[in-house]
Amino acid sequence: MAKAFDLQSYLDDIYARYPEGDEKPVIGITGNYGELTCKLAEGYYKSVVAAGGVPLIIPPVADKDAVLNTLSHIDGLILSGGGDYDPHWAGEEPSPLLGTINAERDLPELLITRLAYNRQIPILGICRGIQTLAMALGGHVAQDLSEIKHETFLDEPSGKAERNIKHSQEAPREEATHRVTVEQDSILHRIYSEAQPNLLSSEAQPNLMINVNSFHHQAVDAPGDKFRTIATSPDGIIEAMESTEYKPILGVQWHPECLKEGLPIFQWLVAEARSYREAHRIHDRVLTLDTHCDTPMFFPQGIHFDHRDPKILVDLHKMTEGRQDATIMVAYLPQPTEHPTAFADNIFDKIEEIVTANRDYIRIARTPNDLWMNKHEGRKSIMLGIENGIALDGRLENLQHFKDRGIVYMTLCHNGDNDICDSAKGSHTWGGVSPFGEKVIREMNRLGILVDMSHAAETSFYDALDISSVPIVCSHSSSRALCDHPRNLTDDQMRALAAKGGVAQTTIYHGFLRTDGEATIRDVMAHLDHAIDIMGIDHVGLGTDFDGDGGVPGLADSSELLNFTRQLLARRYSPADIQKIWGGNFLRLIRN
Repeated sequence: MAKAFDLQSYLDDIYARYPEGDEKPVIGITGNYGELTCKLAEGYYKSVVAAGGVPLIIPPVADKDAVLNTLSHIDGLILSGGGDYDPHWAGEEPSPLLGTINAERDLPELLITRLAYNRQIPILGICRGIQTLAMALGGHVAQDLSEIKHETFLDEPSGKAERNIKHSQEAPREEATHRVTVEQDSILHRIYSEAQPNLLSSEAQPNLMINVNSFHHQAVDAPGDKFRTIATSPDGIIEAMESTEYKPILGVQWHPECLKEGLPIFQWLVAEARSYREAHRIHDRVLTLDTHCDTPMFFPQGIHFDHRDPKILVDLHKMTEGRQDATIMVAYLPQPTEHPTAFADNIFDKIEEIVTANRDYIRIARTPNDLWMNKHEGRKSIMLGIENGIALDGRLENLQHFKDRGIVYMTLCHNGDNDICDSAKGSHTWGGVSPFGEKVIREMNRLGILVDMSHAAETSFYDALDISSVPIVCSHSSSRALCDHPRNLTDDQMRALAAKGGVAQTTIYHGFLRTDGEATIRDVMAHLDHAIDIMGIDHVGLGTDFDGDGGVPGLADSSELLNFTRQLLARRYSPADIQKIWGGNFLRLIRN
């Protein structure tokens, strides 16, 4: 007689193997739609489970609140396969060759893709899903493969030149029907070369050829500037693409959930989702402060700080998407500036107007305690700073005025010598800090305003170190050893700064990260790693220079700052060290 199933024993076993807190990443999967039913092929959710994730099916609902709440509960997203896209979304009329569209899915999936992209959620697009990525994010989808110019290729078994291959197969879905060539230095190449190294042709020619299945007649024919093609079929059809912006986004035209060789792709997604979840947990616990942004320069242009405004890199929506708690907004003064004190005051007035209009969501903070209280109450924070000491207009008493307005630091100069000190790009007017500048530094010490030596000449930097009775900062400066620019700090400067208890905040202005080519998030991390090697973990941080030409692929605006934390986690920094880097070191120097 069969033994009865013991549900309680089964539950006890589950609790023993998965104690509280041992949570797996949740992978949302967009559901297909037909016959008034949301449905999904079993391969998707079974592959997620096999890869170590928890599947969550997302119905095709375009309600914005439903979409936003869904995104707040998932760690990764799969855009599943299915029917064709209505070409009207691309501003095109339907071709006679267009297949059966699935309009019920179109808007919900375009919406969730754009919003997930903004939140740095890892995304895997499969078949229709790769087309969703293109449709939602600036690429183009051909309504039928016949619209795409195919390449002639040699069919190796027959030795005959073929014009194209049949992409819409009648073979079982678990059967591979053709091969694709995968680009080196791509996500897909890394996934399969690590999982199945035997797929590489040879050391001399490490091309990667994988067998795939194919069931489509629409296809991406232009990935757009947010993606690059990383795999093609023999006739030149785009079979896979990945983000050009260092986001964890991958699209494949085939169905890996049906192939036994497809599991590594899902394992990649689950691993990225696990990293995304861990970064969110870190942001729940630490205070994330960017010590320098120039966004106020754009305030006179009619920006909308409470919107996701494309004219600026820092706004409420982007700060929320990137889990950024606080930023120091500076009043930047170009040289020359008429009535410089009033000029700075006008900038601070505008910041205060914007904060007042959005006071339920953001406040001005003067102290570290203010920052933590705002975070606890679910608000963002703005601290105030001055970039260029000409704001004083030669009057020492204006330091008290700006202290009363709430500034926490003043950058003594910018790209030119002033009456306080010589600039890194100046003409050596004083040979360092001027006599007036010495009085300014001592008064800043007395008032508790941090002395910021970003932009300063080396002579000014060392003079300030000698004059200041408290540690100084460089709010947005990178390493000259990695990028030979006079605005960057030498290793000797870094050592001297650390010896006096100061802090240098790595900046992400592309011209200060590398002398040739396009800088990326990899360069930012290289500069930070170097600063830590030279100065130690207690003397570093991040000052983005957003809206002052700062921003690189991977860290393009505030919405992408979560990627910085993911990079820190990949380097196995502890939560305590991550807090130091994310503003803790800088805040240690601020006196209430």
